[in-house]
Amino acid sequence: MHSLSLGVVLFGVWLILSGHYTPLIISLGIVSCGIIVAIMQRMDLIDHEGHPIHLTWGAFSYIPWLIKEIIKANIDVLRLILHPSLKVTPTLLRVKTSQQSDLGKVIYANSITLTPGTISIDVAKGEILVHALTKSGAEDLLKGEMDQRVTKMVGEGK
Repeated sequence: MHSLSLGVVLFGVWLILSGHYTPLIISLGIVSCGIIVAIMQRMDLIDHEGHPIHLTWGAFSYIPWLIKEIIKANIDVLRLILHPSLKVTPTLLRVKTSQQSDLGKVIYANSITLTPGTISIDVAKGEILVHALTKSGAEDLLKGEMDQRVTKMVGEGK
């Protein structure tokens, strides 16, 4: 299942990037994607973390929420830039992770970094060390909504 899904995704990306839709070019694209999938199978690189199709349904609710949070954080950072009277209060904090899998922790840490004004520095011992541009950004992380949503998406809910 992972191999088939990976092949379809590779071919879809290849088709979009190539921009050529003649039968010969499409058939060559199918063959090249098939060869890549075969090589990846031989190297034992196709697994649930490398191509996490099991997260597809959970991602349909998580990604729109994350995009909304990224937009809100962009507005906050823009406000800091345009209004020098607002104080930047850099903060280092440790955020607990409720995810058990490495994949869940990586998704959580990357989600933090994708949100402007925060960046994940280190992931260790069930915690993520985060640098936040403002204390309010740090407080938002400590509320734990992002952690809960990632945990739900990866299927590790309590």
